[in-house]
Order: sequence, then C-alpha cells, then structure tokens
Amino acid sequence: MKVITSVAELRDFLSTYDGIAFVPTMGNLHDGHLALLRQARLHADCVVASVFVNPLQFGPNEDFDRYPRTLEADCKQMEGLVDVVFAPTVREMYPQQQDIYIELPQISNELCGASRPGHFRGMATVVIKLLNIVQPKFAVFGKKDYQQLHIIRQMVAQLNLPVVIVGGEIVRAQDGVALSSRNQYLDSEQRREAAQLNVELQALRRDLLQGKSDWAALQSAACERLSLRGWRVDYISLRERDSLRVAQSAHGELVILAAAQLGVTRLLDNIEVSCAE
Repeated sequence: MKVITSVAELRDFLSTYDGIAFVPTMGNLHDGHLALLRQARLHADCVVASVFVNPLQFGPNEDFDRYPRTLEADCKQMEGLVDVVFAPTVREMYPQQQDIYIELPQISNELCGASRPGHFRGMATVVIKLLNIVQPKFAVFGKKDYQQLHIIRQMVAQLNLPVVIVGGEIVRAQDGVALSSRNQYLDSEQRREAAQLNVELQALRRDLLQGKSDWAALQSAACERLSLRGWRVDYISLRERDSLRVAQSAHGELVILAAAQLGVTRLLDNIEVSCAE
C-alpha cells in the first residue's frame, strides 16, 4: 500500500491502471468505511482511498477543528484493502481560493442542507475535484449519508462524469446505531441513548408496513418521544427514494430520513421501506 500526498504523484502512479475503484473518506475510519473498501475491491483491481477533512463542507460553528485526524491508524486499518491512500493537505487540494462552484439542485437546501447552509456545496466541490484527480471507473459512497449520495448521483449523471456511483449499505453496531466517526463524541450514557434514533425509525417503518398512513401524526409522535428523552430533533422526513421529494403518500419505494442532536453530537440515520399500494 502506497501513501501519496500530492496530486501530481497520484496521477503519475495511477496512469498505468485501467480500472480504478475509489472510496473518499475524511479518515478516522471504522468498520463502515472498511466495508466500503471491501465493496470497492469487487469492482476493480486498483482501489484508492482518500483521507481528507474538507474545510469547505463545515460551517463556522461546526467541528472542523476538532474532527479527529488519525491518518497513521487509518493506514494500518487499510493495509491489504487498498492499493493507494491519497492524503493531501488543504493547500494541495485548494492551491487557490475556491471561487468556482456548481449550482446544486433544490434538494441541497432541504433536510441537512436547511440546517447546514453551504455544506453540500462544499461536499460536491471536493467530490468533483477528487473524481477529476483519481479518474475512477467506480466510486463507493455509504448510504448513511443518504442525501449526500443522492446529490452525488445527480451531479455525476447531469455532468456526464464517466464514473459509476455505488451505494454501500449502512453498517451498524449491535444495538442498531449507524457507525459514524462522530459517535466517539458521545459519552457512555449518550452512546447508550443513541440507539433510540434507530428504534424510532424501525417503529415508523413497521407503522407504514402495517398500513398506517397518517405520516404527520406518526412523525410528530416520534419527534416528541425523542425530545422527551433529551434529543433535539432536526428532522424526521418521509421521502421518495429515487427523487428525495417529500412523499405524497405512504406508498411506493420510500426512505425515512432522520437527523437529531444528542448533546453536542448530530447523528444521522435512515431506513428504506417499500409500501405496496
């Protein structure tokens, strides 16, 4: 496994490979990341992982400065799973002030975009830069960040980028908590409580499958139960899976998306549901 920090060296190294699979990360790896790397290996002989904490997708009051940087430990975990780790500095990725962005669809201003203005613009910018640098045939992104995955797929399709975007299933702890690098911000009591977010999503899924269609009442009750347990709920939203438009009925291929804060930690989760007419 080779660790490369410059764009020029990476391009030179990859120039001899025909098929490349790519997994971008912000480091501080857990089993969810490793599952994406294993999935990438199914698609290409050369697997590239990036480790880069992207300042453009953090707001002024978010956790950019304290986001854990654990490159040495990350590289140890990736041994045998990847061929190249691309670990650029901020200056390497942004040698000039980034003044050029693409215009994102309206969905980027909803859900997480409503409470994190500019987040998806910064995310899309670094993703398109990384795809241009690595030039993979396949890129793997986790479904935990469902809205992010949707925006990336739309960006790739509408800009005719020659890469197939592969979605990786959520990897969970035994208690159902979606694995995330931010879970380590939770203290022991909060970590136990964190499982409740998935409990509520599972309950909502069961309600929909049982034919309950008053989504507003179901969503309101779930938010209230979480609030009474000390959560600050950002949203629980029922969306059409392919478009992420607000679901007009409790039927079809749907996804329940949730974001809520526990202490200082904002947690995301989602669950797909197929409801027959």
